[in-house]
Amino acid sequence: MVSFGAMAKMKTTRIGNRVIGAEHPVFVIAEAGVNHNGKVNLAKKLIDTAKKIGADAVKFQVFKAEAIVTKTAEKAAHQKRGARDESQYEMLKKLELTEDEFKQLAAHAKRRNIVFLASAYDKESVDLLDELNVPAFKVPSAEITNLPLLKHIARKGKPVIISTGMSNLGEIKEALEAIKDEGVKDIILLHCVSNYPVKVEEVNLRAMKTLTQTFGLPVGFSDHTLGITVPIAAVVLGAAVIEKHFTLDRTLPGPDHMASLEPAEFRQMVNAIRGVEKALGDGIKRQTRSEDEVKKALRKSVVAKVEIPRGTTITEKMLDVKRPGTGMSPRDINKIIGRKAKKRIKPDELITFQKLM
Repeated sequence: MVSFGAMAKMKTTRIGNRVIGAEHPVFVIAEAGVNHNGKVNLAKKLIDTAKKIGADAVKFQVFKAEAIVTKTAEKAAHQKRGARDESQYEMLKKLELTEDEFKQLAAHAKRRNIVFLASAYDKESVDLLDELNVPAFKVPSAEITNLPLLKHIARKGKPVIISTGMSNLGEIKEALEAIKDEGVKDIILLHCVSNYPVKVEEVNLRAMKTLTQTFGLPVGFSDHTLGITVPIAAVVLGAAVIEKHFTLDRTLPGPDHMASLEPAEFRQMVNAIRGVEKALGDGIKRQTRSEDEVKKALRKSVVAKVEIPRGTTITEKMLDVKRPGTGMSPRDINKIIGRKAKKRIKPDELITFQKLM
């Protein structure tokens, strides 16, 4: 069995040609999910849009309704708000795409040069995604305790992204053990709260730190809040991946449209994330090039407070500290006191070593 240190060494994971982890650009996943409403042409438009709005990957959901839900299962609250179908099974059945349609979508994403990903909810769907040569498998929050499915995914030998909604550390540990026991070590954890939309006060972004410290894996955030504030905050706190639902039109019927971003909002989020990345920097405290001129203008130097005749021994009372900062720094004032003036120094004149004996 796999053991986990409390402060395991951080590692990175590769998805396609992208390295995922700390100190690397945030991997932004546009979660199309089932917002295609069962229509392959709408799904293709979602792929096109995901590329235009700056996402690194577009992700769908692959499932067979018969394989994942009983015909009498009730819908979750957000599913009831977004769709009027009588049962969860009937709703999901209408949202299915065929194997051929998913093949079309994978090819379309390749042509658009955007990473194609999908959450698989059953073994047959895992096999389809493997056939489509996805660069990684996504485990949705609902399947984190489905250890047989996790093992089936792991046997494909590809990186695994796990959403951790509705779970605790013990369940996450079991899921990781199931995957790692099959030889897969490239795993990304996504902190997630499985409600649609989730209230801001329930998000608990600090749980990302807990996941990082506990499991030593790259950690990201799968966001179900409204707006873009929370995912941006997640990036500030170190999220290596951001996953966010998006739709072409939030008023469309369906279970997830209402809690999704429209294209302009998603683009705004991506731009903000890229800006935050630049602002975070490398953590080294240093003077920037842009501060050079400001430093000269706003810092202070040691100047003569009064006229100092040539040969005079300089005392503290003869000195003052004023802008600009192009002379001797006030921190060196003790190196001036007690020295003699090599020549006459006028009031407000900057004092330099060249003017001292």
